[in-house]
Amino acid sequence: MANADCIILMGGNMAEAHPVGFQWVTEAKARGARVIHIDPRFTRTSAVADRHIAIRAGSDVVLLGGLVNHVLTHDLYFREYVVAYTNAATLLGEDFRDTEDLGGLFSGFDPRTGDYDPSTWAYAHPDGRVESTGGEEHGASASARAAGDQHGSGGPALEHSTVLRDDTLQNPRTVFQVLRRHFSRYTPEMVRDMCGITLEEFEYLARSVTENSGRERTTCFGYATGWTQHTLGVQFIRTAAILQLLLGNVGRPGGGIMALRGHASIQGSTDIPTLFNLLPGYLPMPSAGLHDTLADYLEEVASPTQKGFWAYADTYTISLLKAWFGDAATADNDWAYDYLPRLNGPHGTYQTAMDMLADKVEGYFVLGQNPAVGSANGRQQRMAMSHLKWLVVRDLNLIESATWWKDGPEIASGELRTEDIGTEVFFLPAATHVEKAGSFTQTQRLLQWRHQAVEPPGQAESELDFFHELGRRIRERLAGSTDERDRPLLDLTWDYPLDEHGKPDPEAVLSEINGYHVTGPDAGRNLSSYTEMKADGSTACGCWIYTGVYAEGHNLAARRVPNGGAGIAQTEWGWAWPADRRILYNRASADPQGRPWSERKKYVWWDEQAGRWTGSDVPDFPVDRAPDARPDPDLGGAEALAGDDPFIMQSDGKGWLFAPTGLVDGPLPAHYEPQESPVRNALYPQQQAPARVLFPREDNLGAPSADEPGADVYPYVFTTYRLTEHHTAGGMSRWSPVLAELQPEMFCEVSPQLAAERGLETGGWATIVSPRSAIEARVLVTDRMRPLRINGREVHQVGLPYHWGVGTDAVVSGDAANDLLGVALDPNTQIQESKVASCDVVAGRRPHGEALLRLVRDYQLRAGATVGTDSARITDPARETVEPDPGDDEQGSVWHTRW
Repeated sequence: MANADCIILMGGNMAEAHPVGFQWVTEAKARGARVIHIDPRFTRTSAVADRHIAIRAGSDVVLLGGLVNHVLTHDLYFREYVVAYTNAATLLGEDFRDTEDLGGLFSGFDPRTGDYDPSTWAYAHPDGRVESTGGEEHGASASARAAGDQHGSGGPALEHSTVLRDDTLQNPRTVFQVLRRHFSRYTPEMVRDMCGITLEEFEYLARSVTENSGRERTTCFGYATGWTQHTLGVQFIRTAAILQLLLGNVGRPGGGIMALRGHASIQGSTDIPTLFNLLPGYLPMPSAGLHDTLADYLEEVASPTQKGFWAYADTYTISLLKAWFGDAATADNDWAYDYLPRLNGPHGTYQTAMDMLADKVEGYFVLGQNPAVGSANGRQQRMAMSHLKWLVVRDLNLIESATWWKDGPEIASGELRTEDIGTEVFFLPAATHVEKAGSFTQTQRLLQWRHQAVEPPGQAESELDFFHELGRRIRERLAGSTDERDRPLLDLTWDYPLDEHGKPDPEAVLSEINGYHVTGPDAGRNLSSYTEMKADGSTACGCWIYTGVYAEGHNLAARRVPNGGAGIAQTEWGWAWPADRRILYNRASADPQGRPWSERKKYVWWDEQAGRWTGSDVPDFPVDRAPDARPDPDLGGAEALAGDDPFIMQSDGKGWLFAPTGLVDGPLPAHYEPQESPVRNALYPQQQAPARVLFPREDNLGAPSADEPGADVYPYVFTTYRLTEHHTAGGMSRWSPVLAELQPEMFCEVSPQLAAERGLETGGWATIVSPRSAIEARVLVTDRMRPLRINGREVHQVGLPYHWGVGTDAVVSGDAANDLLGVALDPNTQIQESKVASCDVVAGRRPHGEALLRLVRDYQLRAGATVGTDSARITDPARETVEPDPGDDEQGSVWHTRW
């Protein structure tokens, strides 16, 4: 980011929510970079940006799609980069139909299930089409296991990389022409009408991005949960990726898209991981019926005849099993593959809460989170915990998830009585980040080592100490068991060396994660690269993308040379996965002939004399693969990569403008309105994302959308956000008197116009009502919020910080913003839509007790909200075609619009 010429911060408030990382934005700005902040609110980020552009929450695909259309319409794309390095020239199969043909749907949609069959999205092939390995998985099972979330280190698999291309980009079935047609309706006028952004603001933004891209300059995007927490959050980010590929801003210094993580090791928690659908290194968790054998599993993960390093997923998987199960993992038992659990459906946090309510879950661990405050539909989370037999909470303080049974909102409302709750709650004190040693992985894939500063107080323990002891005790109890189901626990390699206090050595864990040779002359030596792994059981590795962090027994995560050393890549500070590369796909920083695109953006290039790639970073490419190399693609793996295939984890070596596989809600981004919205979708007849994950329940009612009857009962849009002074759900900050004094009360931000409309005054009280709950907040009337003109009418937005919760243990408490949210999820990631929903705002404090329930119910009745509200998959069946007839377009040259 420090080397960018233009930085677009969108879907986040970097100066406040990521203040340390914002240092690099300020450095770029000091060097002359233009910084633009796009956000519903004017914030501290806006205050130091060159310009703030207000946007309606949830309309980001329209704006980004407008930029894509602008680039294509005015031929501002980086043609040489696009033709050589992306799939723009690849031809699609003749049976693909776009939203332009089907009224807002892609081909393959099943309205009964709400899922896509993606088989028609495939690349063309002389003999038909290029399918995914193991065949195209139907969206129903793919969504259930959050399959779109499994490609954080390797692209989706294809059966092979032989594709049809037209490098002139003229064939109507090229990705380029499909892209041009798809985004043609995303005009500046549409951006104005749907986002509330003026034509002048759009022109300024488009000019800033395009003038700061190309050979000499690069633009960077930074986003946070303002992009991810939507029913089509993945497609928000996909649209930005398409734009950046078109402009040549991927794999180059000052380019790319930076996911701004909200916590020191959120990146690490997906790498190692803590997600239900992943194994370490983004290997998918096996699914029952799909991956019954190791061969079944590996066949779907990657094909040996596709291009790139993801083709070697067998080495990563078998090395992982050897790290976990040691001598018990042998070729004869498929390396103990059957020890792994199988998914039999979605097992995310929200599905688990629903299962609790249905009495399907007996016990629950709450670790590093506070669902009573931090999850959407907080009431549903708290009611779910009341159905448990036991609950374990590990935290620094007695957070609301540990005390809801005695002082939660449902106790006050009378919905729950402490004496009737059967849940036995165990609170176990946890160590803070300064009271433990270990690695954390943050925003830019950088592993950094923290050394323990002080001992934790009392019985507080680190995660490492807690889980090591828990595992030891379980194994001790199971010792001597002959029950087959106990073998995985008994066969675990649970032999970490202990210090003088009986605590496991965290560097020993890092060494196992890094990997080592199991047999042969190098037995016991740490691996230096993931390319050293074998699929024959001779190597073990806890997370293949981290291989090299402990090469030769040296903890490279602990490097702390000031400024990261003298080079542009800061390579002497911490260690970046994979292989300590600071910029992914950096082969794209040179032209197809291997020369830097410009001297100014010189980064990695081909040294003709030495016959290898060199530069300021570890080359993200086979180091001796010449730019003009054209190996047989049927070779598969790294050997099949051509000299101009910079995207070495993608199955065809190219950056994907169009996703022929891997996503469950469409191969291209399309704008749909949020689950709740007072605005009608002007792009398509389809109002909401058709493949979104829904939970139509009485405790999860939705507000009518757009011009439906009852929509005026919840006329306003609200969005949630963070403050610098508090940390997420408040567990680390609301117990601190100093921080509590800086931000002592829950508040809402409203525009002067909305304040006048509703009789609100700064310092007074407001009650915010949604179909799920009603909360109260102090009023802050501010010009930081302003109404937007959307489709000819005024739309007001309300800002709500989400750090407060109701309880008696914290220094400060207040109503939780997340109580207002319903639960609807992105089908790729199973993440909730928590950045936009509908509400009403009235002056005064909310009622308490049973009167609060009556208020919420009265609103529901007036709106006519039922379990069917917002639950329709097809908004207007008469205008949307689900199953197109490929015969309508026999020549593949003219695609007819049906609406």
